[in-house]
Amino acid sequence: MLARALSYGLSGVSGFKVMVEVYAANGMPSLDIIGLPDASVKESRDRVQAAITNSGFAMPIARLTVNLAPADVKKEGPAFDLPIAVSILASTRQLPETDMSHTLMIGELSLDGTLHPVRGALPMVISASEAGVEDVILPAGNAEEVACIQGIRVFPARNLAQVVGHLRGTEPIPVQIQRSYQEILAGSKPQVDLSQVQGQLGARRALEVAAAGGHNMLMIGVPGSGKTMLARCLPGILPPLTFEEALETTRIHSIAGKLKPGAGLMAVRPFSAPHHSASVASLIGGGTNAMPGSVSLSHNGVLFLDELPEFSRQALEALRQPLEDGMVSVTRVHNQAQYQSSFMLVASMNPCPCGYYGSKTRQCRCSQHEIRRYLDRVSGPLLDRIDIQIEVDAVPVQEINQAKPAESSAEVAVRVRKAREIQQERYRQEKIHCNAQLDSAQLRRYCVLDPEATALLHVAVERMGMSMRAYGRVLKVARTIADLRGDPKITTGDVAEAIQFRELDQKYWR
Repeated sequence: MLARALSYGLSGVSGFKVMVEVYAANGMPSLDIIGLPDASVKESRDRVQAAITNSGFAMPIARLTVNLAPADVKKEGPAFDLPIAVSILASTRQLPETDMSHTLMIGELSLDGTLHPVRGALPMVISASEAGVEDVILPAGNAEEVACIQGIRVFPARNLAQVVGHLRGTEPIPVQIQRSYQEILAGSKPQVDLSQVQGQLGARRALEVAAAGGHNMLMIGVPGSGKTMLARCLPGILPPLTFEEALETTRIHSIAGKLKPGAGLMAVRPFSAPHHSASVASLIGGGTNAMPGSVSLSHNGVLFLDELPEFSRQALEALRQPLEDGMVSVTRVHNQAQYQSSFMLVASMNPCPCGYYGSKTRQCRCSQHEIRRYLDRVSGPLLDRIDIQIEVDAVPVQEINQAKPAESSAEVAVRVRKAREIQQERYRQEKIHCNAQLDSAQLRRYCVLDPEATALLHVAVERMGMSMRAYGRVLKVARTIADLRGDPKITTGDVAEAIQFRELDQKYWR
């Protein structure tokens, strides 16, 4: 007898339809899986046989052929275990004859029939929903992940026996109550609050400007000055993820297997901080199956590179393309994928190998040659792509012990949100949503300077030797500073402050 069940596979950030067909024929007992399965799919033979037997059903004594259609697309992962097991039971009449071609089934089976969560559940369910599928059976550990997808009925299952009881109609699985995104958003909060940061008024201001315009940022300072804590505060002052951004972000994390079991849709902007020993593949993406890297895991959030010069030159130069395009292409022998990578880059570094060049409290022990060699690990083209540069010094003891509490992330986020709303209204006809994304034509249209501000900027360009890219980024930052004040015009003061955020080029690299 022939039986069919609907499942989905993964290709990049999208799912594709896979029809699981099982044919039971007379002959020597066997179980063959065809249709370009990878090793993990082939191994499902043993998992499925043990799960069927240990769940109280009979493994048929027949020649079983499992076909995963379409046969010319490679199938990966253990998500096909559940539909294969259900189709085997249906092909031997242990399930009543029913149409399962419109019910999505995904899940990994353990040897005792328990269902384990699988990676990529969200993109598979979204793709199935867009194709008109209304019923979804998946592991209970993946149910919260898809709780915000409307227009579908989700049946969270714990084991194979429960799925069979549901399909027989004897023990229906209660349908999951889908939630609105606003409910999830209300329960989210930042991990690190700006109120924990004492002093550092200049760095706090730079952080606010960066958040308001989506600008990349570099912090240079002595060890222990609070660079990492400042960076970790950034997601808390950025505007909340929209529903579309949350879906995009959660999709990528689901594909990479980074979502914790039982975790729901991501409502807090991601913060990725790879170690400086990270390879190009781990940053950009790669591996046999072209998995997303740190730049994609930071999509709609923050990529923090601590100890920037310690990263390999090759890894840093590989960041240039995703910084410009907001997209990264990963090509490997067995797969090819494109992942979104629109992120804010925040980097930190010491001014020299020992960390105390220019410090007011400790003397630097590095030679000029060592300092130059250390700084030259960061290339000029990468520095050009960083809009804001700020020097962070150690906080005096008097400021650490002051009684007055520092401004919280919630207070700063209000100003940032207002500035972002101004930008969204201004660019509603464009394909951008913040100042950092302006191209050269949009710069001329939206960043008009009066003669005095223009003269100031031209003098700064000549004296500081700015490139044309750096010139444009100063204009973008000035536009953001004006937006924080709620002023449609860019003043001389806005340009002067934006120029100050580019002075470290002159101090350290020239």
